[in-house]
Amino acid sequence: MKLYNTMTNKIEEFKTIEENKVKMYVCGPTVYNYIHLGNARPIVVFDTLARYFEHKGMKVEFVQNFTDVDDKIINKSMEEGTSASEVSEKYIKYFFEDISKLNILDSVKRPKVTENMAEIIEIIQKLIDNGFGYEKDGDVYFEVKKYKDYGKLSNQKIEELELGARIDVSEIKKNPVDFALWKKKKNGEPFWESPWGQGRPGWHIECSAMAKKYLGDTFDIHGGGQDLVFPHHENEIAQSKCAYHGNFANYWLHNGFIQINGDKMSKSLGNFFLLREILEKFSGNVVRLFILSTHYRKPINFSFENMEDTKKALQNIVKSMNKFENIVEKYKNEKIENIKNSEFSQKIDEFDKKFEEAMNEDMNTPQALATIFDQIRETNKFISTNENEFSTIYYEIKKSYDSLKAKLENVFGIAIEVENAVKEEEGENMELTKKLIELLIKLRSEARSEKNFKLSDEIRDELKKLGVEIKDNKDGSTDYNLL
Repeated sequence: MKLYNTMTNKIEEFKTIEENKVKMYVCGPTVYNYIHLGNARPIVVFDTLARYFEHKGMKVEFVQNFTDVDDKIINKSMEEGTSASEVSEKYIKYFFEDISKLNILDSVKRPKVTENMAEIIEIIQKLIDNGFGYEKDGDVYFEVKKYKDYGKLSNQKIEELELGARIDVSEIKKNPVDFALWKKKKNGEPFWESPWGQGRPGWHIECSAMAKKYLGDTFDIHGGGQDLVFPHHENEIAQSKCAYHGNFANYWLHNGFIQINGDKMSKSLGNFFLLREILEKFSGNVVRLFILSTHYRKPINFSFENMEDTKKALQNIVKSMNKFENIVEKYKNEKIENIKNSEFSQKIDEFDKKFEEAMNEDMNTPQALATIFDQIRETNKFISTNENEFSTIYYEIKKSYDSLKAKLENVFGIAIEVENAVKEEEGENMELTKKLIELLIKLRSEARSEKNFKLSDEIRDELKKLGVEIKDNKDGSTDYNLL
């Protein structure tokens, strides 16, 4: 498999440290609000990568943290008049509610910053002991100039960063580009005891400490959104390498943004849709397919029209998968002729090969998805040309069905059974809507027969506002159309 490594700016052959085992760390959310669709992209992207490794028979150790102490959480707690811990626990709960609909692997370790304070203090002390950290009046900083490779990940030079730095941010730092490892306690803020007094950790040191604890000095993959390349990931590298002298992460993977009208979807810009808002209109399967239909490093332009197109594409997939399953179930107990090495059986092998080739080329999910659509089309064609011979082509249909199911469910994480349940629920809702419309039309007819035209007109007008246009026929009956 080949992956694009941000550190080298090129696609490289992926080689694990341990045979058939992948260690992966992905930066998780700062839990001060509901996650939006942009936050969901790295969750789905790296879940799919982990699923593919498992599909290939590899063991995956996957860590994605919660930042549960941060300036944003503290500000939110002050707004709401609650404690920082109450804010973070509330939004961690909502996080799990939201991702439960995205069919995310439950094997992911999700450590919290507040549960790893001893490890954070330990790495800060190591940095001080190694000469890369310094304490000043209860604050601790990383001395950037002492790490010669600083800026390598983000292709930036320290001299240029110094020119752009705001020198008035902190007069106590040796250099304006130095960043906080430990922050002295302020009134009303949560704090922990440390060798430098009461305070709390800086954002960057938290991930260094948790990655070391759960994955070691050096692991295979570190991932996240491209907005984390600088300063967060750059600072993580500096801290971890200077503290433990390992390579930290061998491969750095970053997903692109989800955009609205060409701008990054973000809370700070105010141009975002919460994941839970999207999930009110579309299933988690649709969200996954929407995200995976674009290469993970490219931007995705969000619109409800694009989501509707994705929903239709998924419906076509599910319709065909149900058709294939029904044939398999119907003929599995019948006496069938086992035809091996048929032309179509070889086609399935070729589709599987093309799928893996796409995934092996820097996780090219849109290309992999194209092979799935091709396989579905060819399977439907094969069935239509042999519809009177199902008992003799059973093994080929089953082989294609099993192949597609493994790729859709095990790798892409699209749960066909869940989508069938969604469709059934939508059908029930449509039936209920139909009955309610018919009841209102009946009440309107009764009002008209009683010459209560005010009520009759009111029902007609309100139905039109709801997208239902009614038409009175000459014979006294009433029809309706959905607008």
